Amino acid sequence: MLKGMTWVALGVMLLAMLVGCDREQSSSSTSRIDSIKVGVLHSRTGTLAISETAVIDATILAIEDINERGGVLGRPVQPIVVDGSSDETVFARMAGRLLDQDGVSVIFGCWTSASRKAVQPIIESRDGLLFYPVQYEGLEQSPNIVYLGSAPNQQILPAVDWAIDTLGARRFLLVGSDYVFPRAANAIIADHVAERGGEIVGEAYVGLGSMTVDRLVDQVAETQPDVILNTINGDTNIAFFQALRDAGVTSTDIPTISFSIGEPELRSMSSSLVAGDYAAWNYFQSIPGPDNLAFVRKFGGRYHPRRVLSDPMQSAWNAVHLWAEAAERAGSTNPRDVRAKLQEIRFQAPEGDIRIDEDNQHTWMKTRIGRITPARFFDIVWESDEPVRPMPYPPSRTKEEWDTFLDDLHTSWGGRWSNPEPQ
Repeated sequence: MLKGMTWVALGVMLLAMLVGCDREQSSSSTSRIDSIKVGVLHSRTGTLAISETAVIDATILAIEDINERGGVLGRPVQPIVVDGSSDETVFARMAGRLLDQDGVSVIFGCWTSASRKAVQPIIESRDGLLFYPVQYEGLEQSPNIVYLGSAPNQQILPAVDWAIDTLGARRFLLVGSDYVFPRAANAIIADHVAERGGEIVGEAYVGLGSMTVDRLVDQVAETQPDVILNTINGDTNIAFFQALRDAGVTSTDIPTISFSIGEPELRSMSSSLVAGDYAAWNYFQSIPGPDNLAFVRKFGGRYHPRRVLSDPMQSAWNAVHLWAEAAERAGSTNPRDVRAKLQEIRFQAPEGDIRIDEDNQHTWMKTRIGRITPARFFDIVWESDEPVRPMPYPPSRTKEEWDTFLDDLHTSWGGRWSNPEPQ
């Protein structure tokens, strides 16, 4: 009798173990199914890796922060990181893969406007959602893109006004990488400088990733501007500032105001190359206050205390939190449902209070100008009193005229958003 009961008990135990194993496998499978996949699309390689790898880190930090708080709708957020390789065609291909194969609910990514514009039709054709974290030239408004970086009236144009009013500048030299952002930004600048009674004394471009910058520096010597306005992107900036100093051009004699150089890029340049020059952004790591201090400490604790933070990195952090909050309010990660709730949110970001404009899906934010210190940080020398309403289309031309300007660029470049044969 005892022996029979032992075999029965053993059978029950084995059955329970099998059921438990099945439940564990089912739970694991459910966990995988229930996770919310999100795409992180930035360059890990190529000329723009100097800027974009840090934005990946900030995006991952924000996702981890959301997961520590319980995820979104009670589900963990799973990032799928892909490399745009500093090439707009790769960005477009990777965006399609994230949406069609990986089934992501949203994409956080793109740095250059060339990559964003290449991705835009992919996003729109799938009715997806892209959170774009970088300042840009404006001249765009898509229901499928949330613009976390500044429009021209929130960065570029206030910097020009500040240079005229504070530095006494009247003569400007425009230098940039040869793709859609610098070309469009400089057209906007030229219109504004003319309205203010100033003069554009020269305009010169270099291919993305090119280290051949002598012609740009020659323009400085030939035109002797009051201020250089710099829309160069990526590691070309290192070569440009080195060439300026080698030619004897100092920040005291002819200051440069940059629109794409932040704290991580400064780490790649010696203090002697950049100290005393300026940059215009909406966020600097040096912003005082508990919210920014907590952000800086959290990032340093996750990666390294000496790592630095930039405006696009902070915007990437903001993007993830805004998306998560909108999804919670919507009770859904469907892009249309998320978009409908974004305008309700006021987010206390490290840079201060921000919100998404209900008309154009750009972000209300303050404008700031910083002077580069010998320690390669920014001393904030000016900021707007209040968050500035985004205006993606500058009023110096009609929307139709700006659209024609972009179409002509796109056509002249053979259907690309960067010049395949830069000057």
